[in-house]
Amino acid sequence: MKMNIRELLRIPEQKYTARVIMKWLWRAWRGNRLQAVLNAVIGLLSVCVSLSQVWAVQHAIDVAAGVVPGSIYQAVALMGALILCDFALNISTVWVRNILGIKAQNRMQQRMLDRILRSEWHGREALHSGDVLNRLEFDVNTVVNFLTETIPSTLSVLAMFLGAFFYLFSMDRTLAFITVLIIPVFVAVSKIYVGQMRRLTRDVRNSDSKVQSVLQETIQNRMLIKTLESDAAMVDRLENTQSVLRHNVVRRTVFSVFSNLILNFGFALGYLVAFLWAAVRMAEHTLTFGGMTAFLQLVNRIQGPARNLTKLVPAFVSVFTAAERLMELEENPLEEQGNPIEIDGPCGVRLQQVTYAYDDIDGAVIKNLDFDFYPGSCTAILGETGAGKTTLVRMILALVHPQQGSICIYNNRKTVELSPRTRCNFVYVPQGNTLMSGTIRDNLRLGRLSATDEDMQEALHKACADFVMDLPAGLDTLCSESGGGLSEGQAQRIAIARALLRDRSIMLFDEATSALDPETEEQLLRNVLSAHDKTVIFITHRPAIVDYCDQTLKIEKI
Repeated sequence: MKMNIRELLRIPEQKYTARVIMKWLWRAWRGNRLQAVLNAVIGLLSVCVSLSQVWAVQHAIDVAAGVVPGSIYQAVALMGALILCDFALNISTVWVRNILGIKAQNRMQQRMLDRILRSEWHGREALHSGDVLNRLEFDVNTVVNFLTETIPSTLSVLAMFLGAFFYLFSMDRTLAFITVLIIPVFVAVSKIYVGQMRRLTRDVRNSDSKVQSVLQETIQNRMLIKTLESDAAMVDRLENTQSVLRHNVVRRTVFSVFSNLILNFGFALGYLVAFLWAAVRMAEHTLTFGGMTAFLQLVNRIQGPARNLTKLVPAFVSVFTAAERLMELEENPLEEQGNPIEIDGPCGVRLQQVTYAYDDIDGAVIKNLDFDFYPGSCTAILGETGAGKTTLVRMILALVHPQQGSICIYNNRKTVELSPRTRCNFVYVPQGNTLMSGTIRDNLRLGRLSATDEDMQEALHKACADFVMDLPAGLDTLCSESGGGLSEGQAQRIAIARALLRDRSIMLFDEATSALDPETEEQLLRNVLSAHDKTVIFITHRPAIVDYCDQTLKIEKI
């Protein structure tokens, strides 16, 4: 029967079990305990105030009707005091949610980003960057809200349910049991509901990520799209992706509306039964008007938490989906962790029978390569596009690891196998515009956070980027995304200055002077190579650079 239901509703097997997800959520909750506890305390106090209001209304009505003795002014004053308490608790809830909530979300985003940055890099990422950003924003927000608000509020919902039930039970046992008969039905159908809703929610989240990916790529490549006159094609691509999202949202909404309709019908029937029961008792003079008012308020306070518990199911579905998507970001194993291994310069890099392939289908990019970038040397790596030049640099930087052979860094006293811990010995200037949004100063400080203005000016001079000091704002000149506002040549020289500030023993330049004119390139090479105290590796097609090198490594395409 179980399999028939799963097949009927097309509920697939989940990637992670509920137990695994709960363990992950528990670890995530440990960093957000303060907000969760405060929300729980505020929620429980709200329950106490709410039930007290029920008693206060019943008492005021009975005093006014002369059923019980007392002052109507004091009874109304007590109602007013409880209303003020309720206002204060609501304000506290908003304050905790807005102030501590954003901190909790920021902490989790930082933790996830740190985990991504410290994980292994394979060169061909499984997830689109837009999808990753979507997860870091929306899925993190879903998880944090669940841990810090939904779970604590569930405690107050249960407290309200139990408090109202026992209050009503003390007044009328039969009505109390009739009111809660809907709960077993809810429990019986919840498992089927969760499985189907989890699948539908996953489809919505995945299609939403694809929409963000299309938007991000389109904005990033706006100039290319304009020059190819592909504006309409990209808008159509967005529309097609959005249509899938709309379709998935409609399917989830239809299922949710139908499920809520059934549950709400049950709640409405329960309320009508309770009203009829109370009306009959009042007609038989076994219940006062104040008692009937209390009855109906308590029924609402029992059904209200029960309704909230039904809303808790979609919340669990959403957080399980969000947690799965964030757990996928952590599937990539961490790089080797530990203290950096710094080798005294000058030092070199030696490759012995190195072979590397991105996958079995495409085959080896580099095969059985032997070469020695000896200490203090300057080497030009040559080869046609796709021969594996950039792959070689990635292996030297320990971003990827050879399937066969070994690569080591060495000096005249020590030899160490390359790993992420030896990356501290390298400076890398990749091809293209690698500046980030912010000031030129911010970009340079990525090379060395402690660099002074004098250090930056010296590095800029060495990189033939003195033009920076002639800009109206100098080092504080703002750059937009990817160094917008600067020419390609200017951006390259600032990137080289950033590398010089890092000041490490081995320098790798991947077509880093491709946008420079021959005169500027020649002067920059003289500045960088004049001290002869670094091991320098160039990936280049430029003859001028080859003339400055001691040796060349020509890589043939396999």
